[in-house]
Amino acid sequence: MPEVIHYPNLKTVLMVEDALKKANSPMTREGLKRKLSAKIMHQTLNVILKYLEDSGKILDGRKGILWIYNPSPKLDKAIREGVEL
Repeated sequence: MPEVIHYPNLKTVLMVEDALKKANSPMTREGLKRKLSAKIMHQTLNVILKYLEDSGKILDGRKGILWIYNPSPKLDKAIREGVEL
């Protein structure tokens, strides 16, 4: 990853998270930028998206970016106790 010139602040990370959570379908980076309430540098957005992907909250694929994180305790329990076929 190239040298980061500008790291995002928490407010910006939360703003991106919120926009992705509310999306009904995968979003492109440009579509995401249009949804945000404040302007954001492309490199800063990439840093945020890399963090969210590494932490298992989003998928960044060919068709766009999709929020996948589900903090449900029931889902977590089902995954831990599930039977592998």
